[in-house]
Amino acid sequence: MSSVSTSAFSAFGLEPFPVVQPGDDLAAAIVDVLTSTGSHLHDGDVLVVASKAVSIAEERYVDLTSVVPTPEAVALSGRTGKPAEVVQVILDESVSHFVAGDRGPIIARHRLGFELTSAGVDRDGADGAWLLPSDPDASARGLRDALCKATGVTVVVVIADSDGRADRRGATVISIGAAGIAPLRTTEHAGKRQEETFADMIAASAGIILGQRGRGVPVVVLRGIHFTPGDEGVASMLHQAPRS
Repeated sequence: MSSVSTSAFSAFGLEPFPVVQPGDDLAAAIVDVLTSTGSHLHDGDVLVVASKAVSIAEERYVDLTSVVPTPEAVALSGRTGKPAEVVQVILDESVSHFVAGDRGPIIARHRLGFELTSAGVDRDGADGAWLLPSDPDASARGLRDALCKATGVTVVVVIADSDGRADRRGATVISIGAAGIAPLRTTEHAGKRQEETFADMIAASAGIILGQRGRGVPVVVLRGIHFTPGDEGVASMLHQAPRS
């Protein structure tokens, strides 16, 4: 994979964006916002889409009232302050975990191979939670294909999720799915080569606009980024293979 440099790019959020509802056609919603705002996609645009919007559209909802916590979940709940039902969902979605700090967060190795705060489980009020898309790379490819067909231009899709780090407070944004773009790039300078998690850099850049809570902007368009095309997906750069 050769080095591809970007000296400058622009970014804008698609807003106002309607509240995504379970079962919505996310590609159609994006096209509707583009039309209503007089915006147009260009060949090579990178659309960064919040994973929660994808999860809602794909109906990845868990009713917490139906969850029965195990003793392990109850113990973790007592330590972290998270509801035992939420902790149980985190355990169900992960293959391993540890608690960073005295009271959390819970850092979990998701079944998809990601290491995420709370296994990517996003609480929805007192009685519900949203899971990650079941196959984020496939979701990205489907969304990319639908957008290309609807708009007639060639675009890239990256699905982004907020995530914390075990060594510090606060959250950042990482990629969990990608289509049309190689998720890794190799840069070279002064005889040194460095492999970079390019899809994460893109997700983090869009995260400045996406925000973490209450922004209501689930889609950001990045324009002017140079990249190597590819459909390997984010899964291709993970150390741990997905588990069923």
